[in-house]
Parts: sequence; C-alpha cells; structure tokens
Amino acid sequence: MINPMQQVVIAVRKRDSEAVIAALQDAGVLHLKPIVGGPLNTGTLAGQDAAHRREDERLLARAESTIAELGTYRPAPAPLPAQGEWERAVEEAAQPVSVLARERQEWQADQDAVSAYGDAVRALARMVGNLSGSRRLGLVPFLMQATDNPADLEAALREVLPERYALATEAVGGNRVGVIVTLRGERDAARAALSRVRLGELRLPGRFDRLTLGEAAAAMETVSKNGEARQRDLNARRDRLAQEHGPALYAVRDALKDRVAVHDVRAVSARGKYSLAMQGYVPGDAVPALQGALGRFGDAVSYELHPVDEHHDLSIPVELKNNSYVRPFQVVMGLMSLPKYGTFDPTWVIAVFFPLFFGIIIADVGYGLLFLLFGLWLAGKAKRNEGWDLSFFGAYVPPATLKDLSFVTIVMAAWSIVWGVLTGELFGTLGEHLHLFYVDPNIVNNLWGWTGIRAEAHGEVHSGLIPTVFPRLETDYFSNVALVFALLFGIGQVLWGWGIRIQQGLKHKDATHTWEGIALFGGVLALVMMAFATRAGKDFGAFGNLTDPRVLVMYAGFIAFIVGYIRVIKQFPMLPIELLSQGGAVMSYARIFAVGLVSAILAKLCSDVGWSMYERIGFLGIIIGLVLGAALHFFVLALTLIGHIVQPLRLHMVEFLNPTGFNTETSPRYAPLRRLSPAATAPGQVK
Repeated sequence: MINPMQQVVIAVRKRDSEAVIAALQDAGVLHLKPIVGGPLNTGTLAGQDAAHRREDERLLARAESTIAELGTYRPAPAPLPAQGEWERAVEEAAQPVSVLARERQEWQADQDAVSAYGDAVRALARMVGNLSGSRRLGLVPFLMQATDNPADLEAALREVLPERYALATEAVGGNRVGVIVTLRGERDAARAALSRVRLGELRLPGRFDRLTLGEAAAAMETVSKNGEARQRDLNARRDRLAQEHGPALYAVRDALKDRVAVHDVRAVSARGKYSLAMQGYVPGDAVPALQGALGRFGDAVSYELHPVDEHHDLSIPVELKNNSYVRPFQVVMGLMSLPKYGTFDPTWVIAVFFPLFFGIIIADVGYGLLFLLFGLWLAGKAKRNEGWDLSFFGAYVPPATLKDLSFVTIVMAAWSIVWGVLTGELFGTLGEHLHLFYVDPNIVNNLWGWTGIRAEAHGEVHSGLIPTVFPRLETDYFSNVALVFALLFGIGQVLWGWGIRIQQGLKHKDATHTWEGIALFGGVLALVMMAFATRAGKDFGAFGNLTDPRVLVMYAGFIAFIVGYIRVIKQFPMLPIELLSQGGAVMSYARIFAVGLVSAILAKLCSDVGWSMYERIGFLGIIIGLVLGAALHFFVLALTLIGHIVQPLRLHMVEFLNPTGFNTETSPRYAPLRRLSPAATAPGQVK
C-alpha cells in the first residue's frame, strides 16, 4: 500500500535554523519540497552562505574522489575526527592516493601500449638491429593492413628517394610492419611517400615515443616481465592506504554530506533577514518522530500539519508500506515507476501472481529445486552480510537487496515445485521414466471430463507413485484446457484493471476516466461472454438465446460500452479500437500456456535423449545419459530463463497495469532528510 502523507510547514528563527535542520536530519522523516516565489528569498544561496557552501562542496568532492581512487567499499564505522581536523584528514589521504593513482595510470598506459604495439615493436627492433641508434640514418616505421600493396610504397619511394633508401617489412599477426631507412635529413620525404599510398608513420604512445626502436622494445619487454609484480605492488599499496585512511575518509565524507545537506535545505527554503521557512511531507505514522524532533525547541519553532491535496498536488512523494511477504517484491517493482500518490499500489498483486505465473510456466520439480538452491545461496550471502559482485555486468548487489531477491526466488521456486507435482514433471519426463509420476486417464477424466475432453489409454498402462492431475504435455487432448486455464487469468486481470480505473475515477471525481473504465470493462466482459456463448465463434445462433445468462451479460456489457463511449467520445474517439486491443490483451495471457508448453517439450526432449542412451547402451549409457541430459537441461534453461521471467512481468506491466492508468502517472520517491554521520556531531558544525 501507499503510505499516507501529511504536509508540514515549519517556520524558525534564522539563528536557530542550524540546530533545527540538524534535529530534522536526526529524525529522518521529512521529505522537503522547494518553496518558490513569495516575498522571501528562495533558490541559490548568496554572500557568506554561498562561500561556506562552496568550501564544504570542494572538500566533499576531494573526499569523494579520494575514496573512488582507493576503490574501497565502506569499512567498519570509525570515530569522526574533530571538525578542525577534517581538511587535514582528507589531504593526508588524498596526496598519497593521488600519487598512487598517477602511478596506476602510467602502469595501465604501459600495459595498453605493450598489448597494442608490443609484437610490432619487437619485430621492428629485430629488423633494424643497431641502426636504431645511428646518428646519420633516420628510421620511419609504419604499419600495413593485409590489403595494402608493398609495391605501391616501393614505387613512391623510388620516385622521391631514388637509390637513397632501404625498405623492409615483416608479417606480424594478420598485418605487416615495415621500416624505411634513409638519411636523417630525408625522413620527411619518406613520410611524404607513405602519405601518397595512404600509410602513416608508426608513433608509439606515451613515454615510448621518445625512445629508439631498440630502447622501446627493451622497455616493453621489461613491462611484460614485471607487469604482474608491479600490479601486485600497486594493489598492496592501495589496500594499505585504504586500511589506513578509509575509515576516517568515510566518516568525514558522511559529515560533509550532512553539512552540504543543510545548505541544500536552506537553498530550497524561504529565507528572510531573521527567519527561515520550510515545507515538505511526512508519513502519517512518522508524525510523532517529527513532533519529537521539533518539540524540544519550544516557541523557537512554529509548524503546522495538514492533509495533502492528492487530487491537485503532483509533488507528494510515495513510500510503499507492505507486509513482510509483499515487501521483498518491491525489488521487482523497482523495474517500474512508482505509482501516483492516492492511486493503486500493485506490489501485492505482483507478489501473488508473478511467482504463480512463473511457477505455471516452469512447472517442473527439478527446475524448482535448482531455483530453491539458488535462492538459499543468495540468502546465505545476505545473512553473512555479503554482497554479490557482478563485475561482468558492471553492477554490485548489496546484502539488503540480496535478501529480498532470495525471498522472491524461493517463492518462485516453491510455486515451480507445486506446479511440477501437478504437471508430473521432474526435469521433463525423467519422473515418468523413474515411475515417480504417471498419467492415469481415469483420474484425468474424473477431474476434467466436465470440460468435454476425453483421455484414453494408449498401449501400455502407466503406473507410478504420484498421478498427474494437470497433464499439459498430453497435447492431443489437454491443450485446450491448459489454454483456457491461462486465459482465465487474463480475463480476471484485464477486467480487474478496468475495475480499478473505475474506482480511481470515482475516488478522484474524474468523470472522463470513470466512463472510460465503464465502457471498456463492459466491452471486454461482453467480448468474453460472446466467446463463451458462441463457443469461440462456432455458434452465432446463440445470440438469440436469451435464456442463457452469458448472452444476457454480453448484451449488458455492450450497452455499458456504448453508453460509456458516448460520454467520452470527444476525449477518446478511438475507443472501439482500444476495445479490440483489450481483447488482444486478454489473449496475451496465452503466453503462460504457450511459453510453459515449449519449456516442457524442450525439457522432455532433454530427458528422453539422456534416457535413450541408457536404454541403448546400458550401464555406460547411464553415465553418458546423465552427462548429456544435464548439459542439455542446463543449455535449455539458460536459453529460456529470461523469457520465463520477462513474460509474467510483461503481463503485469502492460496488460494488467495499463488499464489502471499506472503507466501514465507517477510521483516522486519519498526521500527524507537523513543524517549520515553520528548524531553527536550535529550541533554547531555548519557555519
């Protein structure tokens, strides 16, 4: 749910503003809203306040850049140095760290040069030998592509330097390197010949450009030999600096951020010569914390709380507040924008239906157990307060997020196992081969015969431990049941979405969206009833059967659509087209059936291939079958997993949430003013 907010206005004497802002940082509940216009000053600070802010931001930037160069994560908390020692603490770390950073850059530049030019330089050094140190002769090295013709260069050289040059080339990798030897004073002529055939002189990067070819080859050889040792030394020095200065740097950085935050508060407040006014929002359940923070100032602070105007105020922040089961699924909601304040929070819907849809698609006990193990592994890392470094994606998942991800993964795994038992799938048909699951036509007919299907035994009678009650792999008779079962979710969620649209329109007294919701709710319901009454278009004579309640509901739905369309025809003239689109939205839920069936068929093929190896070869086939089956299952799961996750998400983001209006409006995230440094350092730290 969306946590209800209260709006608050705070007025304070300017001389007390520092202490009041510090108290608000300690409380950590006030989301500030900038004050614009009015008789008091707003916006950018000026004069002495601006100078203090620039100094604090300069020192903060110095601390931030030093922490970034150290490449360290936050260490254990450390005592904050006295305020007068902050700049000294930052500079004591920044100076050796900046020196080390330059050395690391130089080392990296050397490594890049060796990687890019090492082979070419070594080849050139061999070709010129002792000539690289000659005072009379000049050398012009160059690179040639595989498509370049050396004869063209030879002809250009003969034209500008007849009989006064030597040319040598050698293959290096897929290209060639070469060198022109001529008199030192005629090197420009050799370069001109290179230009005529669209070649350029080879210039080495950095410090290597000042060396002869022989010296450059020797220097690059030294870099190659000492590279790993040099890197270990640089990393060790960085680790020592991080251990020595990291705790103090983080402590000072946090305190400086708090100081800059105070300046930010002043900048978004209204300021007079003797007073300062702030406005913002506070969650209803956090009002006592705000009152406690301001109450100790007595008459020095005046504040007023009043309800927010959710119909017209677009800046009300949103904080999601859900129970312990739903809360971890807010990490999934992070893929979407926040809902608009005063509307509908779909987190609990996603918490219920996203893992359910995933479980229906996977529906395999074996795959579910793999996801369960993965979820437990994530939970273990989170419990040990370890993050997950996904450096190949350029990301780092902190322990708190891992905890939520582990819970979501475990719930998804649980539904996969439950549906795997219902579908009788364990790594595809491995459960059937092991006689753990079996399909009994009599049980299937007793459960699903009312739908009109008829399962019959073909050949041998199957037996096992657990009967399959949802045999989706029996495509010859069960596909229609599984398809309609998936579409029922679409019917329910699309109608639910338009029902929410109606409810929100009534709540906000928005007649346009109310009638739009009524029209499309009725229209979608009418299309669904028409499909059932006519048996998907096979019996249009059912339109005249007024004794069928489905036909009556169909006509009522079409009437609701027509009335609603007339009311909003100016705003939504293409509403009939939208109705057809919503019919397609219902059909989109067939993805649950289709994607799941494809997954099951692929898993069946993997297990059948492995089992056939056992049947054909015997004991050796067991080993080959296990290895082959496991490899195929891993490949198929890796290939299809993203789709299994994306499809349920898409159904919620598009088909369900579009009718609610969720994707058209949003609100800012609740970001309260909070203190990073210890509260004991608060008083008197801002000039």
